[in-house]
Amino acid sequence: MSFLRSVAGVLGRAKPLESSTTGLQARRHIKRWVSPTLRELAHRQKKLGPQKPEARSGFVEWNQRSELFAFGKRLGESFELSQLQRAFTEKSFARREEDRRRQLGIEEADLQMLDNSDLVEKGQHIAKAYVEAFLQHQLPKLPKEGLQAITSFLLSTENLARVSFHLGTKDLINSTEYPPSNESLAQSLQAVIGALADSSGIERAFLFVRDFICTQLNQKDLLDVWTPQEPLQLLDNICKERKLGEVEPRLLGDCGKNTVLAAYQVGIYANRQLLGKGFGEDLKTATETAAIDALQSIFDTHDNRRPFDFSIQLEAKNVRLG
Repeated sequence: MSFLRSVAGVLGRAKPLESSTTGLQARRHIKRWVSPTLRELAHRQKKLGPQKPEARSGFVEWNQRSELFAFGKRLGESFELSQLQRAFTEKSFARREEDRRRQLGIEEADLQMLDNSDLVEKGQHIAKAYVEAFLQHQLPKLPKEGLQAITSFLLSTENLARVSFHLGTKDLINSTEYPPSNESLAQSLQAVIGALADSSGIERAFLFVRDFICTQLNQKDLLDVWTPQEPLQLLDNICKERKLGEVEPRLLGDCGKNTVLAAYQVGIYANRQLLGKGFGEDLKTATETAAIDALQSIFDTHDNRRPFDFSIQLEAKNVRLG
């Protein structure tokens, strides 16, 4: 009996040993060489300093044709791959490639490499014509100066480069520099518009400009894009043209007049009608703010205006390409 009791005791003590062994086996073991290796790699990287970004096309698995095909499918457009590849080839890159081929002894007939110069010009013309027609349709009350300012904002190099970058053109551009500059990104986007017009027609190019360039006005304060110079004089000229009467600023209220926290409220009247009102730290600022508020009401550019309709399809005859 004592022997059985001793055996049972040994078995009882063996159970926790088995559970602990299982727990040890389930743990994650990190080899002792991992930590010093990572420290050495970090030390070498710090010693080398910051490295220049490498072009994605320099990797072994890069396939230019597949990337161009995927680019068109992501945008939902049908491109001719030859046109699209040409749209992403800059003139400087084409000349360098021709020189390299000439040094390799390639025949003169095979040296020529097409670049995107003419596609950039064509896309720039299409984008400008459609943006002007779109703004004229959406902001019919805005004067010519305002339309030109908004057009310049939408077609600026910075805005086009931002759109181009987010469309994924950075690694597709064949350029002599990497990463490509804002000018390269903007011109590539314009060349893509020209290539789309040649591949799928001018209507698809118009829709492309609407969907990716005109939509940059979404939730944009137009006053940040165009602020009228000398608003009171401009308002007075408009009132005279429309025979609304003479513009008359009036002080509506003030507080803290003799302190650093002074505030004035000015209203702009014409023919006893309130056109706009504004605040400012002095009478001049308050008057200009009130004049701008009146101009926004006249031009229908207030923040609470009806949002831009980005679903409209302007007919080609309404876009002045000539």
